[in-house]
Amino acid sequence: HLLLLSLLAIVLSSCGFSGGKTGKNGELTGVMGRPAWDNPIPYGMVYIPPGSFHMGQNDQDVNYSMNANVKQITMSAFYMDDTEISNNEYRQFILAMLGGGEGMDEAQAPEGGSGGSIKDSIIKFLEVYYDYKTTTEEFDKLIYPDTLVWLRDFAYAYNEPLVENYWWHPAFDNYPVVGVNWYAAQAFCNWRGQFYNSFRAEHELPPIPRFRLPTEAEWEYAARGGYEHKLYPWPGMYIRNSHGCLLANFKPGRGDYIADNFEYTAPVNAYWPNDYGLYNMSGNVAEWCEDDFEETGYTYSHDLNPVYRDKLKINKRRVIRGGSWKDIAYFLSVGTRTYEYADTTKSFIGFRCVVSEIGRSGAVGERR
Repeated sequence: HLLLLSLLAIVLSSCGFSGGKTGKNGELTGVMGRPAWDNPIPYGMVYIPPGSFHMGQNDQDVNYSMNANVKQITMSAFYMDDTEISNNEYRQFILAMLGGGEGMDEAQAPEGGSGGSIKDSIIKFLEVYYDYKTTTEEFDKLIYPDTLVWLRDFAYAYNEPLVENYWWHPAFDNYPVVGVNWYAAQAFCNWRGQFYNSFRAEHELPPIPRFRLPTEAEWEYAARGGYEHKLYPWPGMYIRNSHGCLLANFKPGRGDYIADNFEYTAPVNAYWPNDYGLYNMSGNVAEWCEDDFEETGYTYSHDLNPVYRDKLKINKRRVIRGGSWKDIAYFLSVGTRTYEYADTTKSFIGFRCVVSEIGRSGAVGERR
């Protein structure tokens, strides 16, 4: 009899006669039938766990700039591209925006061959989020890599072969895209998120948060690879390993660019990754970050997921991190910060994307 009563109670509960999950009898049960969700790791990205760290300079402040005072902060989990965005990855964006489609499969080809509607939404995004107004014609010019940076950045240097080939030739497909300003990088991130979530929508999956540039804090936290108070993305205090091999693509001596095996940029997956699986966080190309640059920004930024934005929207300086193939080792330090103007294109600045993780808040450890 007890067994029968128990079974009856279960049946009645499942049918909603005792309140249960249907909200009967005035019980607060929440809205039923909500879609399931997941936390996919987008292709080419790695998981950066939540945690806290000391952000800021870890070596002598040789310039006495006082712009990176040490501060402990806490970071939420996120996903980050394991490499800088390559020429060929950026080319997919260009083809989608300019109405091409060559080299894409059916799912990748822009709808109608024009990319018009998504282009309009990106233009609107730039205006609403970053107060950057542009027309459709100006947008096409904005996003296209500026190949002339190889001439403008270096006086009295024969860089014409790079002007003519770096963006076009398949030999450079796996090299980091350069000649892209901060707004173009934001446009790429926004397109990538829409492209990714349109596929998920077709398969009745909920969207993930938008792709974006990393905040300065996220960039430094990821670059440290889980280590505290370190100079570079690798363990140790030196720019060479125990075999004497240089560990990044930079300018190790006066005029000796080739000492690290590359005269200028290197493939995006060159050298060794840090302990989070990220390549070239120091050297190769410096990387755009989300933040406006302010020398005293650390002083009043939050200690939980900090980001600095000029509320008056008149500061056009944006943080770049990591140093590049043309820089000395000082700029390779994960605590060194500098800037470039948002509308500027350079032969030594690229970027990578991040995506926030949602649905959990907890210590380093198992993932959902």
